[in-house]
Amino acid sequence: MGAADSLTGLLDEVQARTKLGQWQAVDGGNVQAMLIALGEFGALNTAFGRKAGDAILMETARRIAWFAAEEFAGRPVLLARLGGSSFLVAVQGDTSRKKWQWLAEALADLLARPHQAGENTASIRLWPRVVLARAGWQEAPADLLDKLAEGLNRLKEAGAARTAWVGGESGLFGAVRRQLETDLLSALDRNEISVVFQPQYSCRDGRLIGAEALARWNHREAGQLGAATLFAVAERINFGAHLSRHIIALALREAAGWAGQMRLSVNATAGDLAAGSFGDELVRLASAARFPLHRLTVEITEESLLGDIAEVSASLARLSAQGVCIALDDFGAGFCNFRYLKLLPLGLLKLDRAMIDGVVEDARDLAVLRGIIAMAKALSLDVMVEGVENEEQRALAAAEGCVYYQGFLGSGPVDGQTFVKLAAASV
Repeated sequence: MGAADSLTGLLDEVQARTKLGQWQAVDGGNVQAMLIALGEFGALNTAFGRKAGDAILMETARRIAWFAAEEFAGRPVLLARLGGSSFLVAVQGDTSRKKWQWLAEALADLLARPHQAGENTASIRLWPRVVLARAGWQEAPADLLDKLAEGLNRLKEAGAARTAWVGGESGLFGAVRRQLETDLLSALDRNEISVVFQPQYSCRDGRLIGAEALARWNHREAGQLGAATLFAVAERINFGAHLSRHIIALALREAAGWAGQMRLSVNATAGDLAAGSFGDELVRLASAARFPLHRLTVEITEESLLGDIAEVSASLARLSAQGVCIALDDFGAGFCNFRYLKLLPLGLLKLDRAMIDGVVEDARDLAVLRGIIAMAKALSLDVMVEGVENEEQRALAAAEGCVYYQGFLGSGPVDGQTFVKLAAASV
């Protein structure tokens, strides 16, 4: 067995122990790993049934995959469900001990957010526990997995603790967590919060049509942190709404200089939608930036709709009446509450990358994609598919009726200056 600094060696060991999960691995560099377990999952199955439990496992996997895409883009990553409610995240390349702790806390916060077990049930919170390790140069993958499992058992026995290293060390987490929270309070004044843009394209002809704004935190010590960590920290200190407005304002100011009719998509958080003033504030920010509302898209997720759906729908309807497109993001990844399609003033359905992954090879996946696109057409919704990585996927999506796509086939996220050049070249 190879050393654990090889993700392929770790992958081989995971596959030897379980047939569950999906993996992607490449050799080269050191390995940092997290073992995650959801607490009280057996009680959830008993109370709500296995179907609800399976839906929450799928949502947990989606959140982990989204976090990995945000925080580890461009690095070899191994994601696996080890069985039950346990998941493994392993990343190739050097990451400092402190940053790995920050990322573990942020992922735990993300997984602790409410889940919905069904359309007629209350939201459910699960308590994730996370054990961390950094593989020694000559450490075998089997030994690494065994140490993570032992560390998780000790963490469960400890009771209240949520995160720890394999040696049982958890004392540093509180101090590290507080440092990051304190740093965020002054990050805006230090101009550490920035925006990058994920280009979006026409499925039919590959024409650039706009971009989605994504937040980044250029931390002076940890380097670049993605939106997942940034908002996890912000929500712990009730800073989420202020941060969201700041990011939207930055994106609107940059997008005001784009050539042609390029569209801008911004993300609304649960805190945004819960605030009755969000729509008015968004219109004010767009007006101040001189960005036309008819070129603006507001993306919402099922996760952000756990509040009063009637109130949220009314607020979004006022924005839609002024020309703003409302998009339901990550559709097909979570519980897929079809009631939202009826109640919300949607103009665009964004399909999660899981909907295009494997669709070229799998007839059942293709049938599911066709069914969702047919439903969207019946509701007069345009469809955008995320995670398009090759020409086969784009061509298939176009043939089936998807209007737009985003993904690495076109481009990964780019800074504002690069997007301006892309936009100017496409006009």
